[in-house]
Amino acid sequence: MNAKRKIEIFSAGCPVCQETIEMVQNMACSDCEVSVLDMSDPAVAGRARSLGIKSVPTVSIDGKLANCCAGRGPDEAVLKAAGIGQPLS
Repeated sequence: MNAKRKIEIFSAGCPVCQETIEMVQNMACSDCEVSVLDMSDPAVAGRARSLGIKSVPTVSIDGKLANCCAGRGPDEAVLKAAGIGQPLS
């Protein structure tokens, strides 16, 4: 039995997600097992939270977020610095 690289794409079905799915599928080789996971499924959303996923599309390889996908998503400090929650005057 040959081991395969497990690639998971967490998607919300948006056009950007679709582009990522197509890119990963085009890059995949015979040693890659690609799965597209729908974030509208509560079980998938729970798995995403456990991996620390904050935005989609996100790619996980063998259970670890790809470097390009780690640490993304809204950041409270950055949003506050941009003015959210602060009066205009």
